[in-house]
Parts: sequence; C-alpha cells; structure tokens
Amino acid sequence: MSQLLRRDGLRLEAAAQCLVVSGKVGFDRATELADAGSHWLAEHPSGEVVSFDLSGVADVSTAALSVLLEWARAARRAGLSLERVSLSPALTPLTDLAGLERLLPLEAAGD
Repeated sequence: MSQLLRRDGLRLEAAAQCLVVSGKVGFDRATELADAGSHWLAEHPSGEVVSFDLSGVADVSTAALSVLLEWARAARRAGLSLERVSLSPALTPLTDLAGLERLLPLEAAGD
C-alpha cells in the first residue's frame, strides 16, 4: 500500500486499484484529500477499474461525500470504471439521505 496523504489522523492510501481513506474527514483537509486522490486517478490508463474504500472514515462527514463525488468525476474524466465504493457505518445513512446509491456503486460496511 502506498501512502498518498497523512495529516492530523487522516490517511489516504492506494492499494492495488483502490483509494483507501481512514480517519476523520473535515473540510479543513477535504481539498487536499480530493486533490491527492484525483492526481492518483489521473495517472491510471483509460479503461482501468478502480474502487474507493471509505470504510475507515470515523464520522458522519459531508466533506467525505464531497471528496467522494470529486473522485467519481475525476475517474469519469480519466475514462476509468468505478467498480465499488465501500462506506463506513457512519457514512451509510448520509449517502442514503443524499440518494447517492443511484449515482455510485455503493457498498455499506459488512455487505
């Protein structure tokens, strides 16, 4: 696993074809997190399959959802196929409320 970002308990790592986020995602780090993940996505060849793992996000966070949506846009721009988005128990109700299951291949923790 390669570390892409580590700040104040927030961690972004890349494992195989997956971006993995853990810790608390706040708006103070959301732009930095989105940029690091978007840069990683842009480095992959078109047609590749990627996943996002937010199962380690520790809190309910609209900032995390903002980052997730930015990564989905970045993947689409790069011609990548988003296979799966794994969510933490804290994020699942928020994504349900936002109706993101229609837009993203969401997978709640434990699915």
